[in-house]
Amino acid sequence: MQLTGAEIIAECLLEQGVDTVFGYPGGAVLNIYDALYKYSDKITHILSAHEQGAAHAADGYARTTGKPGVVIATSGPGATNLVTGIATAYMDSIPMVAITGNVSTDLLARDSFQEVDITGITMPITKHNFIVKNVADLANVLRKAFKIAMSGRKGPVLVDIPKDVTGAKFDFEPVAPQPIINETSSEKADFESAAKAINNAKRPIIYMGGGVVSSDAEKQLVAFAEKIDCPVATSIMGLGGFPASHPLFMGTIGMHGGYETGMATADCDLMITVGARFSDRVAGDRNKFGENATIIQLDIDKAEINKNVKTDYNLIGDLKDTLQILTDTVEKSEHKDWIAKVEEWGKKSSVSETPMSDKYAHPYHIIDAVRELASDDDIIVTDVGQHQMWVSQKYRFEKPRTWCTSGGLGTMGYGLGAAVGSAVAHPDRKVVLFTGDGSFHMNLNELATVKSYNLPIIVVVMNNTVLGMVRQWQKLFYGNRFSQTDPHRQTDFVELAKAFGIDGMRIHNDSEVETVLKKAFENNAPVVVDCCISPDENVLPMIPPGKTVDDMITEME
Repeated sequence: MQLTGAEIIAECLLEQGVDTVFGYPGGAVLNIYDALYKYSDKITHILSAHEQGAAHAADGYARTTGKPGVVIATSGPGATNLVTGIATAYMDSIPMVAITGNVSTDLLARDSFQEVDITGITMPITKHNFIVKNVADLANVLRKAFKIAMSGRKGPVLVDIPKDVTGAKFDFEPVAPQPIINETSSEKADFESAAKAINNAKRPIIYMGGGVVSSDAEKQLVAFAEKIDCPVATSIMGLGGFPASHPLFMGTIGMHGGYETGMATADCDLMITVGARFSDRVAGDRNKFGENATIIQLDIDKAEINKNVKTDYNLIGDLKDTLQILTDTVEKSEHKDWIAKVEEWGKKSSVSETPMSDKYAHPYHIIDAVRELASDDDIIVTDVGQHQMWVSQKYRFEKPRTWCTSGGLGTMGYGLGAAVGSAVAHPDRKVVLFTGDGSFHMNLNELATVKSYNLPIIVVVMNNTVLGMVRQWQKLFYGNRFSQTDPHRQTDFVELAKAFGIDGMRIHNDSEVETVLKKAFENNAPVVVDCCISPDENVLPMIPPGKTVDDMITEME
């Protein structure tokens, strides 16, 4: 059948199982939006307040569903406004397909109105990108884009489509999506060698990352950890990939991980790294990280092997497969003395949970109260900063895909858009956004989107009136010279919420935490909760950048 390029886009979206897209219209995508109008009974479009918010919404949708998120933007500034959202997804290996419009093919490379080389701009932050200059190529390019986004190590793909291509007609034939098959490239001998090292270990740990969640390999990881009786530490990207209530779960690893994970990392004789990449926030001193251990790395991406930390054994392939094969190959073992030692370290891991004064609430108290009110299926989103680290330390995640945060890029302003995508994807669940006043100032325009679609998101603002994490570093490393981290904003978040037509509440101190949050949870509508916390609360413990657990900071003035 003959369809316009815009209609081919809509048909390809349906072909790939897409029923929800996020975006913002503009001149170069008018044909696409006209097609979306005709397909509105099959494809739901969520209109953001800003294209960056739409990109983060597509990201949140993808993280919580496992399906690719789709975002649409016009040419020029519309396309460039997606860049931070695309980079966020790229750093965290989140599948996304970004569709941008561009000027007509005869206007390309002429500095035309709202023309930009978005494929050139996004080349370093996409798995692949395309510009489609002929409508005959459009359907196959879109199919390739979705396959690339979901194959191997997942990530964002951009498809740039000039306006005349979306208006041109061509014969369209539906094609069933090809199954995604990720081959395991490691040989039987590789698994046997790794299994032998595991069988001989006396003090093993598992360091897991976001790859476990991306591969839906949570059950395989639990079975493996239980068979070899091995404590499990996680990067912040891996939270939810191993139940926090499990007796083998240690907590987060790295700069703001617990004392026990730091000590276990230093003292283990075997480290099994599963779907993680030894980032600088975990392996501060790469030369000393796990220096006493044999290191086994399981990953789908061969490029990650020996990139940051030298490994002794590596197994390449989808974690569901490699973990299963390894579990079948290793012997069952016990490490009671080692686990007892880790538990003993855990008793030394606590930090103060008392507010600085009765004028403030303690962030841990707020997080504990939310956890008490929320179910295991409810979704927790954060922006970036101190609040993000407090949540990663304190919140007990039991299930995968209930946690959305910007790990690799550390994107302030990520949270509200991601919360929108999560709430759209899961209308039957509560979505709670923890944000700081600094991050919230970057994305609060998306409250308009939240209200427009009446998404019952609970926004918990950890309001310390400062840029807390940067200020904490200024305390530690810059002699308390607080340059531009006390911005003296006068924003009243309760009144701001009301201006958007949303309920606003305030927690003044610890005594009000449970009452106010209970009311927020009972509200089946969006709500903003402004929480007054001290500007001098710190995220502890902390391993300074480039250092080891021997340099861990557990107290600050």
